Amino acid sequence: MIANIAVLFFSAALAAPTPCASLKSISLPNTTITLAESVAAGTFTPPTPQAGGGQRGGQPAALPVPAFCRVAATLRPSSDSEIDMEVWMPENWNGKFQFVGGGGWAGVISYPALAAALQEGYATASTDTGHKGGNANFAIGHSEKVIDFAYRAVHESTLKAKTVMTTFYDRGPRLSYWNGCSTGRRQGLMEAQRYPDDFDAIIAGAPANYQTHLHAWDLSVSVPVLKDPSSAVSAPKLTALNKAVIGACDAKDGVKDGLLNEPRTCKFDPAALLCKAGDSDSCLTAPQLDSVKRMYAPAKTKAGEIVFPGKEPGSETGWNVISGGAQAPPGVSLGSFQVAYDNLNWDWRSFDFDRDLKIVDEKVGTIINAINPDLSAFKARGGKLILYHGWNDTAISPGNTVNYYNSLLAKMGQKQDNWIRLFMIPGMGHCQGGPGPNQVNYMAALERWRESGVAPDHLEAFHVTNNRVDMARPLCPYPQVAQYKGTGSTNDAANFVCKAAQLSAN
Repeated sequence: MIANIAVLFFSAALAAPTPCASLKSISLPNTTITLAESVAAGTFTPPTPQAGGGQRGGQPAALPVPAFCRVAATLRPSSDSEIDMEVWMPENWNGKFQFVGGGGWAGVISYPALAAALQEGYATASTDTGHKGGNANFAIGHSEKVIDFAYRAVHESTLKAKTVMTTFYDRGPRLSYWNGCSTGRRQGLMEAQRYPDDFDAIIAGAPANYQTHLHAWDLSVSVPVLKDPSSAVSAPKLTALNKAVIGACDAKDGVKDGLLNEPRTCKFDPAALLCKAGDSDSCLTAPQLDSVKRMYAPAKTKAGEIVFPGKEPGSETGWNVISGGAQAPPGVSLGSFQVAYDNLNWDWRSFDFDRDLKIVDEKVGTIINAINPDLSAFKARGGKLILYHGWNDTAISPGNTVNYYNSLLAKMGQKQDNWIRLFMIPGMGHCQGGPGPNQVNYMAALERWRESGVAPDHLEAFHVTNNRVDMARPLCPYPQVAQYKGTGSTNDAANFVCKAAQLSAN
C-alpha cells in the first residue's frame, strides 16, 4: 500500500511540475530570463535567424514538437558578454538532459536539433555562444566574446540549464549528454577537457577542435587558386578525377560499390590525368594538377612539420574550395585570421603560412583549440565518448579526428575502448550526406553504453534515397573496417564483419 502511494506521488510530481510561466521570475547569477512560455504539442516555427552560424537565413521550417516549456535567457558572465540560450523541457520527460552543439562560428540557437532532442523526451538546451551570425565580426576588439565562443558560453549555459530544469521538474537530470558535430564536436571535446563534470557522455562528430590549423590549411589551398584562376579545377574535372580514383581503388575492399572503405590504402596518382592533347573536362592542366596535389597533401611548415591533414581519396566532387568562382577564401576560415590580427580588413592576399600560423595559434588557438589529449578526469567519472567522422568530409579533414584519437591513446595508453570509440564512415560527407551509409542513431548507442554498460562493437548505418533504405552497413570501431563476407547482398549489413584494416598499398 505504501509503495503504491509512493508511485502515485512520484507520477503526480512528474505530471505537475512548477508552472512554466513562473520560471520568468527565478533569479540566477548574471542571467536575465527573457521568456518562459508553454508551447502546445504541434509545430514550432523558430524565429527567423541571421544567415550563417551553421543555419541558413530565410524563413525557417516549422518543427514538429510535443508539449513543452520554453525558456530563453541572456547570460552576462563578463561585462562584454551577451550570451543567448534556450532550454526546452517536455511535459513527458525522460529524466535526461541533452545539450545540442552548433556549427561554424555557431551564432544561432540550434532549433532543429532542440526539436529532435525534445521528441526523444530529453530536456534540451542550445546557445548562440554569445553572438549572432556566422562570421567572426563579433570578436574584433572583444576578447571576452572570443572566450564566450571558445568555451564559456557552453559551460555557463549548461549550468543555467540544469538549474532551470531542477526548478521546473523539482529534480535535476539523472544523466547529461552532449550531442554535436563540427564546431559542436569542438565544443563537446572542450567540455570534456575543461569541465569534465558537466556531461556524463558525449557524441562528437567531425571535429573543428584544431580550428586554427584547420583554417590555415583552408587558406593554404584556397589562396593559390584565388591568385591564379587557371589553377581552379571545375566541377566536371573534379567528377572525372573522382571517377578515376574510384575506378582505381573501389575494388580493394572486395566490393565495387563506389565507396572506399579505407581511403588511405588508395595510392592513385592524379598525374595520370595530366592533359596530353589539349585541355578538356577529363584531364588536368599542370596548374590544376598542383591544386589537386595540395588538396590531398597535409599542410606543412617550411621546416617540414605537419600542421593539418589533407582530404581523402573519394571526396573529390566536394572540393568546392578549389573549383573557382570565389572572390575570397571561405569566410569561416578567414575569420580566425581576422581575429588573430584584430582586423576585419586583414588582407588574405598577403597570407604567409608559417608567419600567420604562428600568430593565429598564439592569439586564437590558445583559447579556441580543443586538442588536449588528457581526458582522464572525464574517464574517471564514468564518462563515455563516441567520436565519428565521414571519410568523404570536405569541410574538415577526416585525418584530424584520427590524429586526435591517436594522440589520446599516446597520452592515456593504448587500451581505452572501455570508454571511448571512434567510428570512421565510408562515403559520408560533413556530419551527414554522401553516397555512403550516413544515417546512424548515435544517441541510442551512447545511451546503451552509458546506462547499460553495452559497448558499441559496431553501429548500424543506413543510406536512404527517396525515403527508402537502399543500403545498410555496420560501422566498425577504428581501426577496424567492415569487410564483406563474400556472399549475399552487399547492401545488407548482415553480410559484413568488422575486421582490422589492411593498409597495404595498391
